[in-house]
Amino acid sequence: MGGADMQDEYLTSIANSCSVAIVSLDYRLAPEHPYPAAPDDCEDAALWLANTAHQEFNTSTLLIGGESAGAHLAAVTLLRMRDRHAYTGFSAATMTAGVFDLTMTPSLAQSPGSTWPINRAAMKWFITHFGPEDLTDPDISPLYADLREMPPCLFVVGTLDPLLDDSLFMHTRWLAAGNHSTLGVYPGGTHGFTALSSPVAVSARDSIHEFIRAHVGHI
Repeated sequence: MGGADMQDEYLTSIANSCSVAIVSLDYRLAPEHPYPAAPDDCEDAALWLANTAHQEFNTSTLLIGGESAGAHLAAVTLLRMRDRHAYTGFSAATMTAGVFDLTMTPSLAQSPGSTWPINRAAMKWFITHFGPEDLTDPDISPLYADLREMPPCLFVVGTLDPLLDDSLFMHTRWLAAGNHSTLGVYPGGTHGFTALSSPVAVSARDSIHEFIRAHVGHI
């Protein structure tokens, strides 16, 4: 569900606040287009950007990011770019409320069925229709990957998000692999809380903007 155009307002705010150009990708969705369609689309876009960013946008400084499924795909894309194309040129990454382990981390597996806007049953439906059989394959669940040579990353998640543990665990593994990682855990934040107008949501968005500016040289 969802689409790139639904993110236009939020991404415009980032572009204006951080003085960056943003490439937003409408990747193919399951169940009509199961794995590996979405990761393939993201890999293709990242490879295009790595090869043409200087010509198209007059810069060689690249960042990558996403929220929820987008954060999952951002992590998978970084791994594919490193392993398939020997490319480790992204300067930084931002990942908000990502799902990094499709076998389900404890916070998701033990979440009550009424959790809004996602819950265990909904995530099981998404994972089943995504299509893969081996959910521990690093191309499916990047929490299981060799995470060396990853860029500095900001992980953002709310305490009421069933995917809380995904960010906690991924942040720790990112650090253990020798990378730089920053973790922002926001009290009372549900899945997708960064789209709200609450003070905690504003604080989270401000931290993302500050992180991006720091890594593109706009302090």
